[in-house]
Amino acid sequence: MHAGYDPPGAAQPPHDLPDALALPLASGAPHWYWLGGRPALDFVNTRRERWRRDVETLVTPRDLVTWLRAAGLLTAPDVCAGARELAAAIALREAIDAAVAAAVAGAPIPPAALAAIDGWLHETAPRPHLAIGPDGAPQLAERAGEDPLRAAIGVVALDAARALGEPAERARLRICAGVRCSARFYDRSRPATRRWCSMRTCGNAAKARRHRVRASTSVPSPLPEVRT
Repeated sequence: MHAGYDPPGAAQPPHDLPDALALPLASGAPHWYWLGGRPALDFVNTRRERWRRDVETLVTPRDLVTWLRAAGLLTAPDVCAGARELAAAIALREAIDAAVAAAVAGAPIPPAALAAIDGWLHETAPRPHLAIGPDGAPQLAERAGEDPLRAAIGVVALDAARALGEPAERARLRICAGVRCSARFYDRSRPATRRWCSMRTCGNAAKARRHRVRASTSVPSPLPEVRT
């Protein structure tokens, strides 16, 4: 996992949304999964089933706050968000995804996507603070951000910038090869050859599918001729 990033709970398979799911969702919290390997990609994955129904799981401002808390990026109490903050966060998410998709395809990354990510980076910059310490002497520390919500979103942008801005990191960005999956993930395997977001879900599904194809196309051996 990304250093210092400890996403919660057991990851849900990215293609597990039931066909009968009522859309749009009232809240997306029950449908988040944590297979991206770093916060920027888990954030991108809050838009589910990009390959089919295109399900939004950051439905309400409260969903945004809850997701940031679940990801361990927001710890300040009593933080609220509004429709404006939700729209800004979703715009950042889509900019990150556009950049990741281009990187995976080996295409030029859209300048607008890079600009959108860059526009959030100042939210994470530490601000020096000089104050009187416990011993009465001046003490230089870091000042807490004025807006913890924006600072948390800025951490997502900073993680995306690190993934995109370093060639070795960028080369490990992936989109799951599963036919029923659109998960973005970071390949931490030693040979950097992972194709699926999770071997337990999409990987096993692909193996089972190949087995069924082989079984259906195999030609039975002819019966031996019986001589009389």
